[in-house]
Amino acid sequence: MKALILAAGLGNRLKPLTSNTPKPLLFVGGKPFLSHTISALKENEITDVCILTGWKSMKIRDFYGNGSDLGVNLTYIEQKDLKGTASAVLCSEDYMSEPFVCINGDVLASKENLSRLISRYNDTKHDVMGIIEVPDASSFGSVSEKDGILLDIKEKSDEPLSNFINSGLFVFTPDIFEFLHQTPLSCRGEFEITDTIMRAGEEKQVHVVHLSDVWVDIGTPQDLLDANSLLMSSMAPCIEGIVEPGAVIKGDVVIEKGALVRSGSYLEGPIYISSGCDIGPNCYLRPYTCLAQDVRIGAAVEVKNSIIMAGTHIPHHNYVGDSIIGENCNLGSGTKIANLRFDGKNVKLHFEDSCVDSQRRKMGAVIGDSVSTGINSMINAGSIIFENTIIGPGAFVSGRIAPGSRIL
Repeated sequence: MKALILAAGLGNRLKPLTSNTPKPLLFVGGKPFLSHTISALKENEITDVCILTGWKSMKIRDFYGNGSDLGVNLTYIEQKDLKGTASAVLCSEDYMSEPFVCINGDVLASKENLSRLISRYNDTKHDVMGIIEVPDASSFGSVSEKDGILLDIKEKSDEPLSNFINSGLFVFTPDIFEFLHQTPLSCRGEFEITDTIMRAGEEKQVHVVHLSDVWVDIGTPQDLLDANSLLMSSMAPCIEGIVEPGAVIKGDVVIEKGALVRSGSYLEGPIYISSGCDIGPNCYLRPYTCLAQDVRIGAAVEVKNSIIMAGTHIPHHNYVGDSIIGENCNLGSGTKIANLRFDGKNVKLHFEDSCVDSQRRKMGAVIGDSVSTGINSMINAGSIIFENTIIGPGAFVSGRIAPGSRIL
């Protein structure tokens, strides 16, 4: 069996993190997001994987190559026109002559969920959709079923069919392409795979399987933090880097070869420290801190529940909580990121066209690549700071900050 990963999306709701980096390469849980999906497929003995790319496609190709480093065989298809999920799957028609797993590139797919999906296909030899229960289905495609057979799908409605939703994980037979060609343009102006599946269900049974393992639909920065926490909760501790005497390590901590943890550093896992990182002395890393390659965490720095991308320096007297910081940033001495409102209400994130409830009481900032701050600068909870911004000494920043801004 082969696999198709739909990874062509722009990731607009994740900007500024995706301004320079395609969503599949965003660092989460110790490696790029797409790597977790590829690993889950390999663990299910699926090694022929086709990746549908679009935005920044060459970055994905250059990073993974032919897949040999991961023990898989990768094929790439570039989707020129982003016209919806049905259009995306149709791009693979020449490559899929046998049943195949199809994975929405936004979805965190675990080994266990994929195994359950594949087992249902092996039992039925029909198309299979994975469904999962969520507290609020209004933002997803809600599903109704009876005895494991799909009855209906209703896209993003205030009156969902149930609390079970389309998980974005499927097994399709090659017959699906016949129905993809028949899929009409939806009222949202897209060719949607859910319409294809309903059309297929009119002529043959489409089965559903209830998924219960780790699942996250990564569409927003807070989703990325959720995925990071879930992935790090199950990681095995491994210390291959240098840990100086006097450093304290508690819980599940990964320190890759080539990383250095200096004396006086206090680490409470789960924590992931990539190669080339330089930690301490005398800093405090709290649970769910995930550091990409070549990150510098200096003296009197506290980091908690945050993802720090490659090459970023947080060198001294800083606090970073519940935040995501892009590549090659530098926080001046004393820069602090707030993560809590005075009134205790949920923090709101300031997107381009709206102010959105993060559904989190604690949420820090989302910072793009190559942002620099001066000494004692302050960043308010829920701020979104785009790439190449400079924030001067003592400046206070709140809300949405456009690319290349100068706040002095």
